[in-house]
Amino acid sequence: MLGLVTLLLTAFGSGGSASVTAPLAADPVSSEEAAAVRPRPQVLATVGNLRVQLPVPAGSLTAIGFHGSSDGALSLQPVGRQANEGILGRLWHRIASSSSASPRWYQLEGGPAGTAELDVGTAPGTDVYAPVQGSVVAVSDLVIGGKSVGKRIDLRPSQSPSVMVSVLHVRPDPAIAVGTPVLAATSKLGTAANVAAVEEQALAAHAPHDGNNVSIVVYPSPGSLP
Repeated sequence: MLGLVTLLLTAFGSGGSASVTAPLAADPVSSEEAAAVRPRPQVLATVGNLRVQLPVPAGSLTAIGFHGSSDGALSLQPVGRQANEGILGRLWHRIASSSSASPRWYQLEGGPAGTAELDVGTAPGTDVYAPVQGSVVAVSDLVIGGKSVGKRIDLRPSQSPSVMVSVLHVRPDPAIAVGTPVLAATSKLGTAANVAAVEEQALAAHAPHDGNNVSIVVYPSPGSLP
C-alpha cells in the first residue's frame, strides 16, 4: 500500500495536466531539423493500412488534436499518447513506462467525441505538405461563416485507394491541380490559411497562434469500403 501511495504522489505531485501554450514538437528536434523546409516522415494516425504523416515541418508544429465529426468521416487511430487523458490512464502509462510515447496529442471538444478529424497546429503561412502518397482528385473552396479560409484538397492515396484524404485550411500552391501526383512529406500542397480569423479553434486551448491548424479527414470513397 505504501508503495502505491508513493507511486501516486510521484506520478501526480506536480498538479496533473495543464494547457500547453508553447510549441509542441512531434518528437524532440535539433535546430537543423526545425529549420528544414520539408517535414521529416512521422506517422500521426492510421486508418486501416493507411498511414497519415506529419504535413508540416516539425519545428513549425504547435500541437496535435483529434475530435469527432458527424459527416461520415472514418475514425482515425492516433499514434503516440493522449496528453490530456484522465488520471487512471496517466497512471497506467507511468507503470507501463510508456508515458514518453510520442507524438503527444489532445482529445478536443467540439462535435461528437471521437478521432475522425486530425488538427495539426501551425502558424498561418507555414508550408503544408501531402500527408499521404497519391494524387490530387479535387481542389475546392472552403467557406466558413461566409468567409473563405483557403481550400480543401482531396487526395486519393495509392496505399489505400478505397478512401479519400481531405486536407483543409490550405492556400494551394499554383502547381497543385487535379491529377497532380504527390509524395508524403515531400510534395508541397500550399501554405496554412488563417482559419482562426473566422472561427474559434478548439486547439487554441493547447497551442499558440489562436490554435490555427491544418485539418486532415479521411472519407470512404463512394461505393467503397475502407
